[in-house]
Amino acid sequence: MTLETIPKDLRGLRACLVCSLIKTFDQFEYEGCDNCDEFLRMKNNRDNVYDCTSSNFDGMIAAMSPEDSWVCKWQRINRFCKGIYAISVSGRLPAGVIREMKSRGIVYKPRDTSQR
Repeated sequence: MTLETIPKDLRGLRACLVCSLIKTFDQFEYEGCDNCDEFLRMKNNRDNVYDCTSSNFDGMIAAMSPEDSWVCKWQRINRFCKGIYAISVSGRLPAGVIREMKSRGIVYKPRDTSQR
């Protein structure tokens, strides 16, 4: 994680629908998702940023050493990079992205806890 990963403003924040990492729209567009860009390909792709992130999320967790945190383990983010994460993210990935993840052996578990 670099200092650029942390959002500089509270307006316009979005959360990744796969890992719940929070960044601004511009950060996702310029840098992609630190955890998921290998298969979400948001870097330099505005459409994928809109499709694979959500501006509707609840709560924030600052994870400085996610591998050692019980909170990160509880949130299923303990294997992700350092950063700011949403507790719950509303929305679902497009079916095509879910199919591609499945073909790569990646299980998609929605981060939306409002439906439980």
